[in-house]
Amino acid sequence: MHRRSLLLATTSLLALPAARAGAASTSASKAPDVWPHDARVPGGVARLSLGPSAARPAARTEGDVPLLVLGDAIEWTALVGIPLAAAPGTSRITVRAEDGAERQIAYTVAPKRYSEQRLKVAPGTVDLSPADQARYERERAHQATVMATFTDPRLQDLQMRVPVPGRRSSSFGLRRVFNGQSRNPHSGMDIAAATGTPVLAPLPGRVIDTGDYFFNGGTVWLDHGGGLLTMYCHLSRVDVKVGDALKTGERLAAVGATGRVTGPHLHWGVMLNRTMVDPALFIAG
Repeated sequence: MHRRSLLLATTSLLALPAARAGAASTSASKAPDVWPHDARVPGGVARLSLGPSAARPAARTEGDVPLLVLGDAIEWTALVGIPLAAAPGTSRITVRAEDGAERQIAYTVAPKRYSEQRLKVAPGTVDLSPADQARYERERAHQATVMATFTDPRLQDLQMRVPVPGRRSSSFGLRRVFNGQSRNPHSGMDIAAATGTPVLAPLPGRVIDTGDYFFNGGTVWLDHGGGLLTMYCHLSRVDVKVGDALKTGERLAAVGATGRVTGPHLHWGVMLNRTMVDPALFIAG
């Protein structure tokens, strides 16, 4: 009952009107002890109670993407990654019980304004050459198959450890405008660290992809089950191979400056239901 009370308290705080958002934020920062935190905004995560059931129900987004469902027979919870491009308003998920009965659960996405950074750079660093564009398109198609990975949920505790120590040099959701051209918002957390700094697994997971990509450089993807994936980019070296099973804290790579970057750092991404969400929702502090 204690866990259910905490979830209800967190949901109530996040449902407060915008005028009281400051007070809600202060209270919420003290109360939640479940990860990821409930943040029903673009780039956030909605924790939706599915109620009791003898068997784990199946849940899917409006786009028919399977969702991570955690809990037990007393109460199940669906974790919904909300796209950064999501418009404020009502969204729904579909829940299917063991007997095949379906129902919908609605939730409200609140607006959130992320920071914007305007930069002037050499034109060649903004527009890709035909060869680079072709490479990017090939890699994007491959990455789409990686991001569609969905295996049985394996974990209940989703609090992550930060994969590398360091200063957060670029926040999730930051929108960059290069020479007046807007680019997609930043879809991960950048952590400044020296080349060669070990990168450690934040949760138990299995390696599902490694590679050297045009934008991301040296990259590793981990599957934590139920559509929860993590990505590590700009690596100077990769110490794992596809199929390796890692425990929390095991080394998977080293920080670098590969791909399209200006200096060494780790780009850390967290994905739920094929949607990049804010990694800060999974860590303490």
